[in-house]
Amino acid sequence: MRYAIFGDIHANMEAMDAVIADIANHKVDLLVCLGDIVGYGADPVACVEKIKELDCVTVAGNHDMVAVGMMNPDSFNLFARIAALWTRNRLNDESRAFLKDLPLTATMNNFQITHANLFAPSLFEYIQTSYDAMRNFECQEKPICFVGHSHVPVTLVLKQDTIVFTLDPEIDVEPNVKMIVNVGCIGQPRDENPMSAYALYDSEMKKIVIKRVSYNIEKTCKKIVDAKLPEINAERLRYGR
Repeated sequence: MRYAIFGDIHANMEAMDAVIADIANHKVDLLVCLGDIVGYGADPVACVEKIKELDCVTVAGNHDMVAVGMMNPDSFNLFARIAALWTRNRLNDESRAFLKDLPLTATMNNFQITHANLFAPSLFEYIQTSYDAMRNFECQEKPICFVGHSHVPVTLVLKQDTIVFTLDPEIDVEPNVKMIVNVGCIGQPRDENPMSAYALYDSEMKKIVIKRVSYNIEKTCKKIVDAKLPEINAERLRYGR
């Protein structure tokens, strides 16, 4: 099967539309969303409705949980917190119910998905060190775990008790190894590349490709400013930070 796996949309409809248009150029059997549909951006309801329309396999992100009152926003920085509370006040009943019902993890035939990690999915801790990665590998029942959360595409591979990482956008799925694949971010990239990122996974060819897609950043920025959301949430989009 061929999967398109993406996350961290962050209410950026222009980026979401561009990625879905790019996915349409590939023969994909299933769409998978790693959460954080909302937060930061000005189109939370439209992005939730798009995910529902696409019938994605979807897990919850921390911004989704905060937006529906299932998490406290106090751990967020000021600009994220302002956007989260703004979002909370603008979700309709249908979008709110959809986000509340999302699971924290999901298991497919040959991979698992979660927003941040498998070892404590409700805490949304980042996988930043080899120790974090090993904790995830210990909980990982399938060869591959797809994550988001950091907004930076990177792959961690466990080979014979050694963890190596790669930023290569084309990854071969080798036998007898475990992998954590961060697919990057649609709506607010942070690897100094403003283009949206998502992953294509071909389980028969045993290959994962991280794709980059351009979108109308200025239109998104204008929406954020017009909504009186923090202007830094717009400015950082221009630089992929």
